[in-house]
Amino acid sequence: MRITPSILNADFARLGEEIARIPSADAIHIDVMDDHFVPNLTLGLPVVESLRRATTTMLDIHLMIEDPDRWAPGYAEVGAESVTFHVEAAHAPVRLARELRRLGARAGVALNPATPVSAVENLVRNVDMVLIMSVEPGFGGQKFLDLVLPKVAAVRKMIGDADIWLQMDGGVSLETIERCAEAGADTFVAGSAVFRAEDPDRMVQALKHSAMNAANAKGTVA
Repeated sequence: MRITPSILNADFARLGEEIARIPSADAIHIDVMDDHFVPNLTLGLPVVESLRRATTTMLDIHLMIEDPDRWAPGYAEVGAESVTFHVEAAHAPVRLARELRRLGARAGVALNPATPVSAVENLVRNVDMVLIMSVEPGFGGQKFLDLVLPKVAAVRKMIGDADIWLQMDGGVSLETIERCAEAGADTFVAGSAVFRAEDPDRMVQALKHSAMNAANAKGTVA
């Protein structure tokens, strides 16, 4: 079980300090938005490159952008350990995943809430992670969509015993993470739940504890 807090809900003026507040995080989730694929504009490659110098924690890049085929490799080149692109935006997803792996990054593929799991069925064996959006992409702090849970279970079945992470992104909190873990997710993006907590690192630990308990009770982890 991995908790990857999203800095979308952090203080952008103090990103280095914000990351330092969550030493228990398994990775730092960085949402890159271009105001085209999604209706929001966040940070990009120069900021990620600066953050790479500021922390040794794994950087988990989530590209919500048009033309990831062109831009995604740059994030691997500056040292991001995981780069996820959307299946809805990639023109040659298998080729892109292989290029990310060649550059030393884990390759991930993401699905929007309305995208069927069949869209990644032929990609699963070529990636290291599948990300399922549990809110409409573009803004943090949205309400979790329970309707995606059957998709999580379907992707978990699709993955089988392969060493592929299954990540949930959107509305993950102490109120929702157990349902996600029971459905088969093992990696969780939490933004507002972490950075709006009085003690962000304690929240990271609490989220992981809840996910592990739920998965063990359901038998979705060994």
